[in-house]
Amino acid sequence: MAMSDAAMLALAGCAGMLLGAAFFGGLWWTVRRGLSSQRAALWFLSSLLLRTSVSLAGFYFVSGGEWDRLVACLLGFVGARFIVTRLSRPAADPVNSPANRARHAS
Repeated sequence: MAMSDAAMLALAGCAGMLLGAAFFGGLWWTVRRGLSSQRAALWFLSSLLLRTSVSLAGFYFVSGGEWDRLVACLLGFVGARFIVTRLSRPAADPVNSPANRARHAS
């Protein structure tokens, strides 16, 4: 019994979110780790190769040769980018906020 097309697209979107979370979460982790490392270039290059390889392989297997699954996976991937970007922002510093700096300068 085959899954419905909508269920397959939903699963492809979820897989894209997982791939995106791994890609962008790995990027965030690499930046934090690489900036304090003596071999930052090695960290960044190896992370880029690993993250890209895993993502491309994931897209290949999830799509199964179907363009609509590939698009759903890509949409999930991009959605994960926004989520990881939002979650990895540093906490706001109320003392150095732009509003306080502008008020202080006047």
